[in-house]
Amino acid sequence: MTIIGGTFARYFGMRFLGSVLAVFAGIFALVALLDYIELMRRAGDIPHVSALLVAKTSLYRVPQVTERVFPFCILIGTMSCYLNLSRRNELVIARSAGLSAWQFIAPALLVAFLLGVVATTVYNPLSAILQERSKRYEALLFGEKQLRMFGGGGGGFWVRQRNTDGDAIINAKSSRDQGVELSGVTVFTFDKGGHFRERVEAPNAVLSPGVWRLINARVYAAGTAPRDQAEYRLKTELTPEQVRESFATPETVPFWDLPQYIGIAEHAGLAAAGYRLQFQKLLALPFLLCAMVFLAAAVSLRFFRFGGVQKMVLSGVAAGFLLYVLSKVTEDLSKADLMHPTAAAWLPVLVGGLTGFVALLHQEDG
Repeated sequence: MTIIGGTFARYFGMRFLGSVLAVFAGIFALVALLDYIELMRRAGDIPHVSALLVAKTSLYRVPQVTERVFPFCILIGTMSCYLNLSRRNELVIARSAGLSAWQFIAPALLVAFLLGVVATTVYNPLSAILQERSKRYEALLFGEKQLRMFGGGGGGFWVRQRNTDGDAIINAKSSRDQGVELSGVTVFTFDKGGHFRERVEAPNAVLSPGVWRLINARVYAAGTAPRDQAEYRLKTELTPEQVRESFATPETVPFWDLPQYIGIAEHAGLAAAGYRLQFQKLLALPFLLCAMVFLAAAVSLRFFRFGGVQKMVLSGVAAGFLLYVLSKVTEDLSKADLMHPTAAAWLPVLVGGLTGFVALLHQEDG
């Protein structure tokens, strides 16, 4: 039985891995194609645009998008794997060999856990690095176009700073290098009495020690004509750590750097809830993937000849969607300081895992 169990375990594990990788590859290709088409549409009115640069920009953006849907790849891949095994009567053969449902899903659980470890420790840092590179390429593509679209508008990132010359409000459309480099910058400056002084717009800004350097800036001051400056210097007391907290999203920080960012933010007296939540979510990812296996197995281990396949698939998709909604709700509660980041990250894992485990236990042991 040990040889049979080992052979079945390797077989089921490889079938599961192949199914998950096939689903992931399909989603990756679909996202890459749609993103490339959208970027080509946006770059259609830019003269002498390089198709290779557009392709690189799109390709570097895709990993972070697909990282978010990886749990659903596990869910769909698990259902596809077990439904195919059932359709070919391989589950019937395994049952006749004395294997239980727990032995069916044990290889999948192990593979899913290892995939989660790889996704956290390798894929996440890689996707964060590629996302930063995609921002650089996107700035090369749309920098001039963004400059024509400036207008002191809303959206993007906002930060307020104070110094000896008065207050300043900074708005940026996007950021790179964790907020040290900004694109699409609009700055509103005020004197010590709080009266508006001037508005400055620039395509790019770089944080240097004690100063923001706004490149190719245009200055609008009351009562005077707009003037252009090759470099406008705005005094600041902001540190790179404070800028990261305002302009950098936790999703762009690699997993291995998150503990350092949490420590820096707390040392500077800043809220580190976003970084803590992202760190806990990545730690919980292997267990979340295992929970997805439990949910999928609970709706797909029924023998194919009994019918009701469509209903089983819809049940699995609905369960995954509800778990996703729960994760978004807990994430929003954590960002609003209404729930601890650890609880927000691990609650969906516990709910999904226990739901699938209990449903499977009921089916198997009645």
